[in-house]
Amino acid sequence: MKEIEVVAAIIQHQNKILCCQRKDNKLQYLSEKWEFPGGKLEEGESKEVGLIREIKEELNMDISSPSFALTVQHTYPDFKLIMYCFYVVTNRQDFELHAHNDAKWLSKHDLINLDWAEADIPIVKFLTEES
Repeated sequence: MKEIEVVAAIIQHQNKILCCQRKDNKLQYLSEKWEFPGGKLEEGESKEVGLIREIKEELNMDISSPSFALTVQHTYPDFKLIMYCFYVVTNRQDFELHAHNDAKWLSKHDLINLDWAEADIPIVKFLTEES
């Protein structure tokens, strides 16, 4: 089974977290699900540099200070995903959608109200169980 390594950002601004909705996808189990933004690393790229690049590409947003949060491993029907998740901060709340249908800033307690991609559910649980 194919194994894919990706990075994901837990983008925080004024006690809110940015959540992004995937576009329609040929893989129905990912189509229009919510996720934490990020993506695949390029060859030779560190996780932190890749994350900053991906967020700039997907949201035209500058982020800083990546701080490792957790690693999620999830097996979908077609591939195994290893996702390295980082807390990041931004000094602005605005963004441009280049890779998603929608995005919204939510409090930790409101995260559970979205229809998340299965691999992102452990991140939601991690965030909502934090003290």
